[in-house]
Amino acid sequence: MKTIGFIGGGRITRILLNGFKNAKVSFGKISVYETDEAVLKVLKSDFPQIETSDTDPSVAASSDWVFIALHPPVLMETLAKIKNSIRKDTLVVSLAPKITIEKIRTVIPEVKNIARMNPNAGTYVNKGYNPVCFASSADKNIVNEFLTIFEKLGQVPVAEESKIEAYATISAMGHTYFWYQLQELKELALSYGLSETEANETITAMLWGTTETLFNSGLKYNEVVDLVPVKPMAEHENTIREYYKTCLNGIYQKIKPL
Repeated sequence: MKTIGFIGGGRITRILLNGFKNAKVSFGKISVYETDEAVLKVLKSDFPQIETSDTDPSVAASSDWVFIALHPPVLMETLAKIKNSIRKDTLVVSLAPKITIEKIRTVIPEVKNIARMNPNAGTYVNKGYNPVCFASSADKNIVNEFLTIFEKLGQVPVAEESKIEAYATISAMGHTYFWYQLQELKELALSYGLSETEANETITAMLWGTTETLFNSGLKYNEVVDLVPVKPMAEHENTIREYYKTCLNGIYQKIKPL
C-alpha cells in the first residue's frame, strides 16, 4: 500500500485527510511533519491513524507520495531542507500557487514525478474540484493511480500548468466569495420562519438551479437574467462587479509565477 507524507499540517492537509477518511481510502502509512506542535496535536486527535513529527521531516519526505502543503514564501526553502530524504521515484505534489514545476525541479532535479494542485474546500466533503498538472516526465502509471484515488474526493481534471493559478483564484478560493452571502441568506430565511432544514434545502436547490440555468440552459446571459423580474440587489450589482474585478485581479497577479 502507498505511503503518503505531508510537509505542513495546516488547512489543506486537514481537507485532504478528511476526504480520504470519508472515501475510506487506505494507505500503508500517513506521516505529517509540522513545526507547530499545537496544530499537530489537533490533527492527531481528529485523525489518530497518522504519524506526526514537529522536528523530523524525513519520514514524511521519504513517502511514496509527498504533499508539500506550504505557502509559496517558505516552500523552496523547506524543499531544500528535505530534498535528501525524497526518493527518486517519489511523487512530489506541490499544493501551492506561484512556484512552477520547473522551479521545483531546480531543487530536486532527479525526481521525475512532480505535480501541482490547489485543492478546494469541497474536497472536505468529497465534492472537490481539484485541477492538477504533472511534469511531462511523470510516470503514467503513477499519474493514473493518483487520479484514480483523487477521483474519490471529487473532480480532478488534468490541466495545463499555465492555468493552475487561474484555477486557484476561481476554484480554490472561490468558496470564500459566496460563503458569507449564503450564510446571510440562511439567517434571513430563518428570520422569515423557515426551519434550518428548510433553509438549507432551499438555498442548496436554488444554487444548483442557478448554475444549471446559467451554464446549461442554452440561453444567453441577458435571457437568463430576464427569467426573474424582481432583482432586489440590482442597484448594487455594478459595485459588486467592480469588487470582483479589483480584488480577484489583484490576487491573481500576486500568485501567478513571475
